[in-house]
Amino acid sequence: MLLVTALIASLAASAAPETSAAGKGAANNFSRSADGREGALDSFTNTGTDDPAALLKHLQQEIYVNQQLAILTQFRLDYSDRIRLSTEYVNSDGELIPTHVFTPVKASNARRPAVVMVHGGFHERLEPSWFPIIEAAVEAGYAVLFPEYRGSRGYGDAIYQNDYGNTDVADVLAAARYAATRPDIDGGRIGILGQSRGGMVTLLAIERAPKQFKAAVDIVGLTDFVAYMSYKPDYRRKEIAETNPSFKGKLPHENLPAYINVSPINFVDKIEAPVLVLATSGDKIVPHTIHTGRLVDALKANGKVHEAKIYDEAPGGHVFMKGATPERDDALKRIVAWFNRWMGPAR
Repeated sequence: MLLVTALIASLAASAAPETSAAGKGAANNFSRSADGREGALDSFTNTGTDDPAALLKHLQQEIYVNQQLAILTQFRLDYSDRIRLSTEYVNSDGELIPTHVFTPVKASNARRPAVVMVHGGFHERLEPSWFPIIEAAVEAGYAVLFPEYRGSRGYGDAIYQNDYGNTDVADVLAAARYAATRPDIDGGRIGILGQSRGGMVTLLAIERAPKQFKAAVDIVGLTDFVAYMSYKPDYRRKEIAETNPSFKGKLPHENLPAYINVSPINFVDKIEAPVLVLATSGDKIVPHTIHTGRLVDALKANGKVHEAKIYDEAPGGHVFMKGATPERDDALKRIVAWFNRWMGPAR
């Protein structure tokens, strides 16, 4: 707490505008992102205020912005000789969604297939554990689009706020539509991959826009939001219910249709894209028996094209893709092979 207080005081001292005594604290300074782009924060922050909550919010957003800048810088340092990284701002219902685009440095004139990759977490974003997956896809000849959909941190309030299973899915679909317009991408060969909550978004995307994607990969995806809310601790259930507009602050027993509507397990019949399901036993965050196991059964029951690989107690459990392990390496090979099979060899 003392550290936070000191940081707030430091921020206030460094950011407060020079004003007369009469006007002290009256000026509103627009907070810019690390690259100087206006709009990274969608509200004005009075950095001359004495309100600790306002200053803490400002500090938090600045930390997120700089963390994200560090992650992007790390990728460029590690991969700039092989992979080109650019960030586009994709229109999703009037909101601009930061979308990282990864392509080979030695690009050919041929239009290449693309994979939209969808991160998980409550307010996560691109981070280093995604680098090997991106590298594997790009080296196989794919373009990769990584949308920082609403709910991601590091891009200000407008992006930080999200409606589970709605605005996030809309943003991912917008990124896929954008990919189809790029002259270097074959719009008829776009796949999608997601992990954890990103797996949920991936499944909802191929259910709501079944013609958009040629192939999909779900890694430890959350498939039943009603079930998910049944085993989470009370503080987490309350946080989810209160911060997602569609839930209206209510738990599933109080607003069941809203939770059913964002549970992919209920709409498997809409899927047309072949689906590769990757998971592990021992997953305590998204238990296999409750989520991916039931998904595989539903895919079978509905006659959907799919394959599944369930690893036996993979190290890391739910986050097994973060480890430099045989399971992670095997999963990477399966992912590339799956996209090659259904979208044609990239090279």
